[in-house]
Amino acid sequence: MDSILIKDFPKEERPRERFMQMGAESLTNQELIAILIQTGSKDESALAVANRLLHHFNGLRTLKDATLDELKAIKGIGTAKGLQLLAALELGGRVTRLAFKDRYAIRSPEDAAKYLMDEMRFLSQEHFICLYLNTKNIVMHKQTIFIGSLNASIVHPREVYKEAIKRSAASVICLHNHPSGDPSPSREDVEVTKRLAESGKIIGIDLLDHIIIGENKFVSLKEKGYI
Repeated sequence: MDSILIKDFPKEERPRERFMQMGAESLTNQELIAILIQTGSKDESALAVANRLLHHFNGLRTLKDATLDELKAIKGIGTAKGLQLLAALELGGRVTRLAFKDRYAIRSPEDAAKYLMDEMRFLSQEHFICLYLNTKNIVMHKQTIFIGSLNASIVHPREVYKEAIKRSAASVICLHNHPSGDPSPSREDVEVTKRLAESGKIIGIDLLDHIIIGENKFVSLKEKGYI
């Protein structure tokens, strides 16, 4: 049976034509990838290659972390196409980060969670990150304090507030992720939060919140009454 190539599709069903007529948001992940790689192989259309690619990586979540060698292992993806995909994924990530980078003001736990949700929710290890704010609650600096399992003896207030003093920050918001996707606070989370809040009061730099990031959801320990 002969393979169906994109040129064999009716014009209105081809990804590029649909993009121009209906906009990028109307296209599936498969169609967007087909536009990026432009061509398939002699046996398959770009859509078919894109479909196999997504199936191999179980969707975009795993694809975003793929290496060039892993992409090239897919039939129909060579060095050039692999680099095109990696470049597109990196640009997408940078655009997401840029959306909140310039003078982002935090007025609520939702604002803080939104600032780092896309960056943190897919991490395979726990990352403890601090946001340093000025008197108008605008983010001046972001610092990863440590990577690994949260432990009260590891997350030392000295490391958190040293950067705050260096940046002349008025307040701090701490965030860390739960790779399981469940943002429910553990005993260690609560102990770390109380210790940081007490230390902040002593030196005059408020801990505004400690937020736990899960799978597209979060928990504010301030809202839970621990700060």
